[in-house]
Amino acid sequence: MNEQAIRAIVRQVVARQSGAEEQPPRPVTIAAHVSHYRYPLQPSDGPCLIEPTVQCNHCGYCESHGH
Repeated sequence: MNEQAIRAIVRQVVARQSGAEEQPPRPVTIAAHVSHYRYPLQPSDGPCLIEPTVQCNHCGYCESHGH
């Protein structure tokens, strides 16, 4: 058995274990998660709701759970 044959066997085993031979590639589905929800608050031109000593810069942190 030469190096070429061993490489071919290793490729076959890796492909079989990863499922590349058996399944076609599937599209990635992105599910909405509760941590991505943003609350509908009125935009503020005044102080930040989280840190009142700072001017609001519309970062959206106060509209979410901070994730």
